[in-house]
Amino acid sequence: MISRSGQLEQRLGYSFNDPGLLDKALTHRSVGNRNNERLEFLGDAVLGCVIAGELFHNFPEVREGRLSRLRSSLVRRETLADIGKGLEIGDFMALGPGERKSGGHRRESIISDAVEAIFGAIYLDSDFATCRDCILRLYADRLRGLSDTVVLKDAKTRLQEFLQARQMKLPEYTVREVSGKAHARYFEVVCEVEGQEPSRGEGTNRRHAEQDAASNMLLKLEAD
Repeated sequence: MISRSGQLEQRLGYSFNDPGLLDKALTHRSVGNRNNERLEFLGDAVLGCVIAGELFHNFPEVREGRLSRLRSSLVRRETLADIGKGLEIGDFMALGPGERKSGGHRRESIISDAVEAIFGAIYLDSDFATCRDCILRLYADRLRGLSDTVVLKDAKTRLQEFLQARQMKLPEYTVREVSGKAHARYFEVVCEVEGQEPSRGEGTNRRHAEQDAASNMLLKLEAD
């Protein structure tokens, strides 16, 4: 009969040489000092490097700003939590009595942190290449369906809904610069939201530039 940790290892596609590392990765700080926070720190760095490398090679024509946004969409809390829920990580978490009672095993922040901690644990238990392979297996569908336009898709609508939900004024878009020849125009747009530093967007037409600026503003607002 497969142990509980063995079940999770099967889902991860990786078997630990040191099972204690997996146990630690699944231990929330509410349990005590021996928790997954340091592994989470390490896993976050490894994940960012792996995803950045894949995007760099898969999108050779995309500029740095958009690569950053694509990476952010893949390593953000919601994406990690979705991966963790698919692995049913909450069922394996060690939580303090208070966190367990309040449903911490279902909380996105706890699940996403645990996924990063597991990546850190795999890196320590093996090497970068092995950890990279594991991450890419778990991200395979997301990377396969990713395109440069996915992150920008209807960002203006999402920004508007974000602001309306918080009873904030709607954004204003201003074209700051149009460059290039008539058949190859390049637009730079600024998105302004009350109380926030303006965000800049760029694109081959005004609509794409506005979507880019809205996407940048959303990233700033969601990070606050």
